[in-house]
Amino acid sequence: MKKIILTGGGTAGHVTPNIAMIPRLKEMGYEISYIGTYNGIEKKLIEEIGIPYYGISSGKLRRYFDLKNFTDPFRVNKGFGDAKKILKQIKPDVVFSKGGFVTVPVVLMAAHLKIPVVIHESDMTPGLANKIALPKATKICCNFPETKALFSDRATVTGTPIRQELFNGNKEKAREFCGFTDDKPVVMVVGGSTGSVAVNKAIWGCLDELLETFNVIHLTGKGKTNPDIKDKAGYVQYEFIKEQLADMFALADVVISRAGANAICELLAIRKPNLLIPLSKAASRGDQILNAQSFEKSGYSYVIEEEAVSNETLLSGIKEVYENREKYIEAMQTSELADSITSITSIIDSLV
Repeated sequence: MKKIILTGGGTAGHVTPNIAMIPRLKEMGYEISYIGTYNGIEKKLIEEIGIPYYGISSGKLRRYFDLKNFTDPFRVNKGFGDAKKILKQIKPDVVFSKGGFVTVPVVLMAAHLKIPVVIHESDMTPGLANKIALPKATKICCNFPETKALFSDRATVTGTPIRQELFNGNKEKAREFCGFTDDKPVVMVVGGSTGSVAVNKAIWGCLDELLETFNVIHLTGKGKTNPDIKDKAGYVQYEFIKEQLADMFALADVVISRAGANAICELLAIRKPNLLIPLSKAASRGDQILNAQSFEKSGYSYVIEEEAVSNETLLSGIKEVYENREKYIEAMQTSELADSITSITSIIDSLV
């Protein structure tokens, strides 16, 4: 039987694309194992679906001062030993990495052992972990043409593996779950698993005006719901939604989101008109801004920089996206990133 090791961790965005590929890999006859951190979010998500999980020591590589900078190199060094032991035990035919600091020892050790490595780079420009790992990749999958240009023949624009359940939502189930009793169009606000204070405040700041025209589904992030807003007709807020997420996407006419690569690739795949508010450069390395600019250039998204968000700009942006929603859907339908799972698994299989 063919064997593959999947790796990725630190955030859900480094795990869910791996999970999305597992059904197809099983159909193709792969025995699948997963390497992540000892106790990261990936451990729970992978063990829930019954895939053998191996934890390794991991440290973060930081560009700023932190006391952990003195101890994490020892954890990373131990991670190399852990990864080597697991790779020699499993003897995979190929390794697929979705990124995160835990993947660095896995990728580098796999390359040392002459095991083919496929790396998926979600953002337009690589983060620090992938910058270290990418030179060792046999093949590179990416979301943006701008990224492919950095790696010439080794790279292919594939898009991000999308959870298949997102394509099968039932809008009437979502309407009933949210308690909406009219046919107003729906704005869905998605701030990611940790939520976004800036996006949440912007929505609450113009909520009354927004509710005159729309119903609003607001996923605020863990611990970020607003207890002062209760019983507003047409408005529901949740920290996080799992089972009903596909139904809510099906019901939404406009989605407001950050511009993380996985999130916007999901919106592209399910053809949802969207307004992006990328994480500011002051709070990040600027990758979300580049992601959003690429999608705006392609006609997939309307973008408001975080520093420019106000009641007026947000309401105006939502109105523009809703009134021109068919134009955005039509642009997204021309995208070549429709079947990322087939593209990526074909690349993996070609190396075995």
